[in-house]
Amino acid sequence: MAFLRRHLFSVLIVLAATTSFLFPSPFVEICGFRTSRLIVPLIQVIMFGMGTTLVPGDFVRIVRRPWPALVGCALQFLIMPTLGFLLCRAFRLEGDVAAGVVLIGSAAGGVASNVMAYVAGANVALSVSMTTVSTLLSPLMTPMLMRFFAGRFIAIDMLAMALSLVEMIILPLVASQVARLVFDRWCRGVNVAISTALPVVSMGAICTIMTVCVASAHDDLRTAGAVVFAVAVVHNSLGYALGYWSARLVGRLAGMDERDCRTVAIEVGMQNAGMSQALAMDVLKSAGAAIAPTIFGVWMDFSGTLLAGWWRRRDVR
Repeated sequence: MAFLRRHLFSVLIVLAATTSFLFPSPFVEICGFRTSRLIVPLIQVIMFGMGTTLVPGDFVRIVRRPWPALVGCALQFLIMPTLGFLLCRAFRLEGDVAAGVVLIGSAAGGVASNVMAYVAGANVALSVSMTTVSTLLSPLMTPMLMRFFAGRFIAIDMLAMALSLVEMIILPLVASQVARLVFDRWCRGVNVAISTALPVVSMGAICTIMTVCVASAHDDLRTAGAVVFAVAVVHNSLGYALGYWSARLVGRLAGMDERDCRTVAIEVGMQNAGMSQALAMDVLKSAGAAIAPTIFGVWMDFSGTLLAGWWRRRDVR
């Protein structure tokens, strides 16, 4: 029971993915309604929930001490898409599947990284700052990186991707800050209720997205799933390693210590799989492109838990 409590989210993700893979039909279409149309609204709910956890102090902290977050985000947007492209070449992936690998590498940091940073005893404030900055930069960076790397595999519409990211990411974040401001002024109890309910709602939304993507990409998963899983494991693992050692080398100039380096490693290695799945289905219109983000999302929750637990037992000195 203790294990289930600690790893409930990961267990639910695995169950959702397994169920939809074994029985895909009920999760692809319900009474003529294509479930893939739910992905963007669910991402908006998740991003709204993330936004409610941000307070003005988070943005003030970035302005007062910008270099660690900027260095970390620069490493993230440099390491992960480059790794994704090189792994596609090494494993001879092509087309939509290869584009999906680059897509997960070009995404912003995921919210789960903040939790892992806390478990690892890393710098949670820096983790939140990096997630915030990379998320705000994603409408610019993700389409640009996709055009540069994934444009060799499929056609990329940068404008459509940028507008989709603004719709999915930026607007819900702005709405969450407006809601927080209004409720703080008129009814603080509502903010407390929202903050309590949204993590559970977000968990359900992520599980639903995972279910829909696995069901939609069922046939592609059967043929390419094993190879993409291997790519996801290597991609994620190298992200942790290169993120950590790059921060050790470059981060010294920005005044980053061991806790900061561990934070950067977690942020670089853990991408926003939900956002990547939504872009694959909504912009690229490809279930094949959603394979890598789907597998990466399941694996990174597992690997992140292991890494965070290992670091928690090791002195930061």
